[in-house]
Amino acid sequence: MNPLRLFLVLLSLVVLSQLLSTFRQVGQASAAFSEAPAGFDSQSNGMLEQVDFEKARDTFEEQEDQDEGLGPLFNARSCGECHATPVIGGSSQVTELRAGHYNGLSFIDHPGGSLINDRSINSVISETVMPGNEVRTFRLSTSTLGLGFVEAIDDATLLDIARNQPAQSGGRINGTALNVPILETHNGRRVGRFGWKCQHGSLVSFAADAYLNEMGITTPLQPKENTSNGNSVADYDNVPDPEDDGDDVELFADFMRATKAPPRDMDTANSADALVGAQLFQDLGCAICHVTTMTTMRTGTPINSGTFKIPAALGDKIIHPFSDFLLHNVGTGDGIVQNGGPSSRNKIRTAPLWGLRTRTRLMHDGESVTVTDAVLRHAGEATYVIDNYRALSNAQKNQLLTFLRSL
Repeated sequence: MNPLRLFLVLLSLVVLSQLLSTFRQVGQASAAFSEAPAGFDSQSNGMLEQVDFEKARDTFEEQEDQDEGLGPLFNARSCGECHATPVIGGSSQVTELRAGHYNGLSFIDHPGGSLINDRSINSVISETVMPGNEVRTFRLSTSTLGLGFVEAIDDATLLDIARNQPAQSGGRINGTALNVPILETHNGRRVGRFGWKCQHGSLVSFAADAYLNEMGITTPLQPKENTSNGNSVADYDNVPDPEDDGDDVELFADFMRATKAPPRDMDTANSADALVGAQLFQDLGCAICHVTTMTTMRTGTPINSGTFKIPAALGDKIIHPFSDFLLHNVGTGDGIVQNGGPSSRNKIRTAPLWGLRTRTRLMHDGESVTVTDAVLRHAGEATYVIDNYRALSNAQKNQLLTFLRSL
């Protein structure tokens, strides 16, 4: 064999070896991730032993009383009142009311804050929407199932999605990632992903916020009582603050972290119409915001400024939330500002579509009662996507709806 041919053969072998090594590494990386457990079966995802999961769920469902700190203003007596469909931890038909004023330049909270509590322990302090607060909206209770996996998504993943959206959409879609405080830390911050305004980035923060604002129970993370239309309710508060030492908040967070992801209806998902519908979902541009698949960070990774380490039950998992967990203006914004500043006024977090088939009320305010109604309400950044949808034949629209009903 002449030297040149020998050299080329040896070079080919080297290149082949490198390719095989690359394929092997890709395969190993893929194999390192596994599908997150999914199911509406009230079973732990493995983060907690089942007996501990049930204890945490009991706390999540526990009805609070005034002697335990309920109120003086509140919306519900337990987490389970608003999160119970189709199992405890899911969504519901329950909404909360928010209000404020827009002066043409900025949003101004209703006195005492944008949240208007619907219930109180005494009619004298009942809240009402005061005159001059023309910005009014309902907020639907969201599902907390699978949120441990969402908490375990890397900030970089969400930032990359936001960075890539303009190129994917011809500059028309541009999600906003908020850098929000982590209440259980000293000055820690993280990309927000929980709540309709992405106002929280950790489940402990999310739970503490709900304990105060939905049940009126103070904790070390939220030690100050709400007011009634800006007026103190101290005369009606008979339990010293903080009313809970934080143990319940930790149990709420543990319960949410240990829930399984909402499952697909696989019989429907594997039907011919749903498979075509899934491709239409991609082709129309829906998946630019309703991102089909994400992965969680590696087991053992510390998050939330080191206050939580991702356990094996949550780490290295593949999830299918059908959301980017970013804020967008799709024409349905509620006009309320929370952690996002003035530019977030008409932006809403992309609703995760996993578990969609179990919901009777859709969008942030629950005012859409069919999937078609919800689709057609999209505008703003989503205008061109909905124009694509309108151009479909009736048969194609039905195929897309079949796919959506499998979620």
